[in-house]
Amino acid sequence: MTYTTGLLLFENLEELDAIGPWEVFTMAAGERGSGKVVTISENGGMVRCAKGLRIESDYSFADAPKLDILVVPGGQGTRTEVDNKTLIDWIAKVAPDCTWVTSVCTGSMLLVEAGPARDKRVTTHWGFVETLRERGGAAEVIDDMRFVRDGNVVTSAGVSAGIDMALWVVGQMDDIAFARHVQRRMEYDPAPPYTAAA
Repeated sequence: MTYTTGLLLFENLEELDAIGPWEVFTMAAGERGSGKVVTISENGGMVRCAKGLRIESDYSFADAPKLDILVVPGGQGTRTEVDNKTLIDWIAKVAPDCTWVTSVCTGSMLLVEAGPARDKRVTTHWGFVETLRERGGAAEVIDDMRFVRDGNVVTSAGVSAGIDMALWVVGQMDDIAFARHVQRRMEYDPAPPYTAAA
């Protein structure tokens, strides 16, 4: 299957929110031998992430291709981007044509604001759950889950949870066996250190 995944970029996004799903979807495209993953920002050009990583955008909002999957990362930048009418309007415009609309961490706030996640069950980083609940707009903000699917909207918890979400989406777009193959190729089998420490 050939499909295009678009990763939204903006200033002060959290690095792994973007790079985790990027790794999953690009690995899947490579293993499949088709499909592409592109980066998109409001004006194109360079975007500086929260911890200093710089990413060059492939496209601006004006010339971005049609997307099958939209990935909206989170991070400190969402606190200002939620009031960026141009960005919110762009999400609202492209989301209806996507098979899956996804977010990582506080990116769910942007999806609620733009409309795709309004009145839907969502999740976000554990440290932002209460803030998102207080903002309103979502039907329910769920904690203690790595990702939540409501219709074609899939929101994930903080940072590394975007990898889990992206692998699940690959399983839906391709098949579960292929998603497991991609997971193995990535050697993604979390066994965090210190879990057994006294």
